[in-house]
Order: sequence, then structure tokens, then C-alpha cells
Amino acid sequence: MPNPAAGAAPRHNFVQCLRGQRLYKMAYTEWGDPGNRKVLVCAHGLTRVGRDFDHLAACMAAEYRVVCPDVFGRGNSDWLQDSSGYQIPAYVGDMVTLLARLDAAELHWVGTSMGGLIGMALACVADTPIQRLVLNDVGPVITVQALERIAQYVGAAPVFPSMEAAEQYIRLVSAPFGDLSDAEWRHLTLHSVRPASGGGFRMHYDPALAEPFRVAYGGGQDITLWPIYEAIRCPTLVVRGAQSDLLSSATLAEMAARGPRAQTVEIPRVGHAPMFLNDEQVRPVRDFLLGA
Repeated sequence: MPNPAAGAAPRHNFVQCLRGQRLYKMAYTEWGDPGNRKVLVCAHGLTRVGRDFDHLAACMAAEYRVVCPDVFGRGNSDWLQDSSGYQIPAYVGDMVTLLARLDAAELHWVGTSMGGLIGMALACVADTPIQRLVLNDVGPVITVQALERIAQYVGAAPVFPSMEAAEQYIRLVSAPFGDLSDAEWRHLTLHSVRPASGGGFRMHYDPALAEPFRVAYGGGQDITLWPIYEAIRCPTLVVRGAQSDLLSSATLAEMAARGPRAQTVEIPRVGHAPMFLNDEQVRPVRDFLLGA
């Protein structure tokens, strides 16, 4: 496993995407040789940010130009004026704009939760640019239990009086990430909050993204997307947290038998979702992407 400390520092950039009659800026962090046309895009979960992938990106930067976008409404990207735009089909269009900027000759994709749904939607279309796909704790069946859990906290975070209070909150709502070190929790916290007007800190996402989430996923039943998954033709790896409430072990087994017949791996002692902050979790992803 490469030593992440040996890699260059990340670079920060943005691309403009058209939404309605307005251009918005989508920020992204990138690692590795900017001239490398072998590109790995890492897309984050619903309320997360691209900096979640710092460790994975640093581990892969010798082989790829690694690009980690902040999906609109999160991190350093613009917030949308119309919250109904916070939906997967629109995100796919934004990513097509980003990919045109990157001009990749070979494109691989790692997507956690929402980022995996974006990857599935892009990988299932004809002439997709995605040549290898990693779905991190997400698949064609999203359980109602997980949807109800997420709905309890998305958009509902308070203003935190201190960074320590913010970290306590993130440790609570993100407990399924598993037994992370103090340094790993602090890293996630630093990139998950931003200064609030009037003092303190607030979560680094637009609380309005909770509205379309509850509309789209508030039906009180599992969400099923098998036709999308079965249309995927590229080599696919599915990573599941062994204690996940979003991707069941039964769905994981079915994903190995249907559609792209994904390779599968489970990460012990983790729920939704593995964060790739240590070599144990990075190794199966790295081996798959590099064809080991």
C-alpha cells in the first residue's frame, strides 16, 4: 500500500454547471498528476463532502488523477436557489459537465451511498464513460429502515457553540461509520462544518436538501432500482458495511448474481458506510480498480 504522506497536497478547483437559467459553481478537490488521463472520481454521501476521500485519494494518487467533487449544496459548492434540484438525475447532469472538464481517457468511479446512486445512474446509460465502478454500501434496494434513520437528522442539525460540540454531534449521527480514531473523527468534523453567522459552527450543507429527500424517499417502503443496476455492464465492486441498515446482505448476494454480477466484500464492525480511512478498507478497492 502506498504511503499517503508521500503524495502531493490536494488541489482545489471548480466547474460551472447550468441549472435552469443560472450557472452554479461545483467545487472539487483533486490529487495526483493533473495531466494523468486515467481519472478516478470519488462521490460522497447525502450530507457528506468530497474531503471524506482524502485517505483513499492519497493512496491512489500515484496511479490516478483523483477527483473528489462536493455535490451541489455541500462543502464548497454553491447552494441551489430551488431545492427541488437536489435529486439524482440532476446530479448526473452535473457530473457529465465535470467529466467533460476532466477529459479522461480511462474513468473509474467510487461512490458512497448517494454518490453510488449517481454512479449507477451514469454507468447504466449507453456509451457510459465509466469503465470500473465501486458502489460503497449502496445498491438497487434501499431499505426503509435506513431512509427513516437518515430522515431523522438530515437538515435538522443545530448550530454548535464549539468544534468539540460539532464533533460530538457528528460522532453520534455517524456512529455507523465504525470505531474511528480520534484523529479520523476530527478530520471528518473539520470538513463537515463551517463557521455560522453570529458565531459557532453549522453543518457544511444546505439544510434545504432535506425537502426533496423526504419527498422522494418518504413513502414508507423500500426503494428498488433493479432495472438501473441490471443495465450496468462495466466491472463492478460492491463494498458493504457488515452492520449496514441500508444495504442488506441479501441484496448484496443478489447483486453478485444479477446485472454486472458484482464482486462483493464486507467490512467488519462497520455499518453505513465504510469511510476508507484505513488501509484495511482501502485495499479491496485498490485491488479491484487496479485489476489485481
